[in-house]
Amino acid sequence: MYLRKTDGPRVVTLPDGTVISHDDLPCADTRRWVASRKAVVAKAVLYGLIKRADAIDRYELSDDELSDWIRAVERHGLSGLKVTRIDVLRGGR
Repeated sequence: MYLRKTDGPRVVTLPDGTVISHDDLPCADTRRWVASRKAVVAKAVLYGLIKRADAIDRYELSDDELSDWIRAVERHGLSGLKVTRIDVLRGGR
């Protein structure tokens, strides 16, 4: 098996004991962003698996969009990224 060279770590362990690796990241051409995919990217950046700039370039995200994902994961976990919960969690409804 051949392992590609990466600038950062190959895997990171999250505070809950979950391990994520580059294989867990969504494909670069992902267009349908469900909450679970957003969470993986946000956690990968938050815990140092990939650099913020790399995530923005790879997934064609704006800096604000990625910041929103990271903030939602930090404050509310996966449910913070679900579109149906955004108004409730932001205090709207």
